[in-house]
Amino acid sequence: MKPSPKLRPTVWDGLVVLCVAALAVGVAFFQWRGGTTEALTAVVSVDGTEADRFAPADLLEAPRTYENNGYTLEVALSIDYEHPASSALPSSGESGLRVARSDCPTQDCVHTGTISRSGQSIVCLPARIIIRLEGGTPEDGGVDAILG
Repeated sequence: MKPSPKLRPTVWDGLVVLCVAALAVGVAFFQWRGGTTEALTAVVSVDGTEADRFAPADLLEAPRTYENNGYTLEVALSIDYEHPASSALPSSGESGLRVARSDCPTQDCVHTGTISRSGQSIVCLPARIIIRLEGGTPEDGGVDAILG
């Protein structure tokens, strides 16, 4: 019986390790370099097709109304003003989008509340309408990534 050969690392093995390490550093730099800087945008999809795209500040003039499948949704801007310290009302100082009114039976879209960050969405299943936020600046303190 022959003895098994002794396996030793070669120069090529070291080169492969360096390439993998450089690739890992490059991907990490790309992922954590500061994210997107485009403005926050609301995207409204009706029956899976994009129906509207606007900046949330456009709702300062008037709310927008969307109709589909026999139901009507009214999307409005929600502004949470800072209250004085003596006030008992909680406040976060945030503003965002909300469904102000809907005539759908379950009212889940109304009860979702205010969305203010990229990636959040409001869904009305009976009307088949989705409102989601895209873009914007990343929050301080972390990376938001979806893997797999």
